[in-house]
Amino acid sequence: MARYVALFGSINVGGNRLKMVDLRSAFEAEGFSDVETVVASGNVLFNHDARPTRGLEEKLAMMVGDRFDMTSAVVVRDRGELASAIADNPFAGTNEDRFVHTMFLTDQPSEEQFDRLVGDHLGRGGEKLALGKRMLFLDYGDGVADSKLTGPFIERRLGCKGTARNMRSIARIVAKLDEEEKAK
Repeated sequence: MARYVALFGSINVGGNRLKMVDLRSAFEAEGFSDVETVVASGNVLFNHDARPTRGLEEKLAMMVGDRFDMTSAVVVRDRGELASAIADNPFAGTNEDRFVHTMFLTDQPSEEQFDRLVGDHLGRGGEKLALGKRMLFLDYGDGVADSKLTGPFIERRLGCKGTARNMRSIARIVAKLDEEEKAK
């Protein structure tokens, strides 16, 4: 069995309210094991037979749609991929962790799509952007709340869905996975 993390977009923001106990129950009903949530914003740790994460993402998106009548972007990553979201983020340590984010993407955008995002954002704010492997690294400068660099704006230009987490949240999830590994 492999340990994965599902990161759901738009859970417990706007009108998409979902209790984590209900989300855990849905995972268990679908046959996932050792299900645990971290922070109440759609971060779910679970065990499953090792397989490509793309299939797991599709299965989980369908599960949330069927059980909760919600549409949510979902990405699945393993511990190494989450840790690289910290290690590979060029903005890590340059600003407060709550302002530095990684947007986990469902697909890999092309350089042309990334260049379009950067060009279309030019003059709209001082955020910094860098492209990673199925990740977009962001430094929101003074804060996210007033930024015009929104999820839908990014997704339209990159041609894929995604969900963002700040450095603090990613570090908490990685620490949780490390604790579990030590306890074995």
